[in-house]
Amino acid sequence: MIIVGVDGSRPGLEAAGWAATEAALRQVPLTVAHVVPAWVCEEGTSVRYAEVARWMRENAQSVLTSAKDRALRERPQVRVETVLLPGDPRAALVKASAEAELLVVGSRGLGGVRGLLVGSVAYGVVAHAETNVVLIRDRAATPGEVVVGTDLSARAGKALEFAFAEAELRGARLRVVQAWAWPQPGGFEPADDDSEQGHLLALQSALVPLRAEHPGVEVTAEVVHGHPVEVLKEAAAGAELLVVGSRGRGQLAGMLLGSISQAMLHHAPCPLAVVRAPDTASQPGAPV
Repeated sequence: MIIVGVDGSRPGLEAAGWAATEAALRQVPLTVAHVVPAWVCEEGTSVRYAEVARWMRENAQSVLTSAKDRALRERPQVRVETVLLPGDPRAALVKASAEAELLVVGSRGLGGVRGLLVGSVAYGVVAHAETNVVLIRDRAATPGEVVVGTDLSARAGKALEFAFAEAELRGARLRVVQAWAWPQPGGFEPADDDSEQGHLLALQSALVPLRAEHPGVEVTAEVVHGHPVEVLKEAAAGAELLVVGSRGRGQLAGMLLGSISQAMLHHAPCPLAVVRAPDTASQPGAPV
């Protein structure tokens, strides 16, 4: 099951459309969720607030209906259900995510602060969700490429696995990008041909098992000297999907999102998948 959180905003409707396509590709049902304050759903609301609660429930049903209609226009064959969740939007969607294989949200909803690229609800959901999350901002006009960022650190494989699977589902090319210029005391480590070739060989070696599992996926591996945020931002321009891990090299224990993942929430030029990092660092080739 895929869950998409909606709030009646344009990004929410875009998220519903994207989620419907993803559900069709995976051949799973889609649940469209909207969250209202808990008291709106409670029985025995005081007479003073009963009319307000009724109006809010009617509005919530209208939001759900619009999002469901959008999903079905995108992919009529998908089984779509709607659900009204009580409570705080972040907490309610995070709790619901435990039952889903993917959670989809818009980048900014009706409560977004002007000037912020990612709303507080979207950020909180990405940071705390029990499953992988896709954040929808702009959708590619010409689908055809999935981009994944990797740093080959100890937390591994999950973002790469997700990206290979998505590329295969979509019949898209896969572009694997490693930005290897990490900050040093005197600035970024210098670029030279030997260093770049060594990083590329290591990257290609890490991809061998996944290439074997997904032989139909056309894969390009690149090592780019530069800051990871700028490298990924440029690589994903026009892409169908950008995939990053929730944490990568050098992250502090206890951080819910790595610095690169946080930055891409604000700078990704296309839909962004943040893949939940494993609880243990037992896999090779970890995502950014």
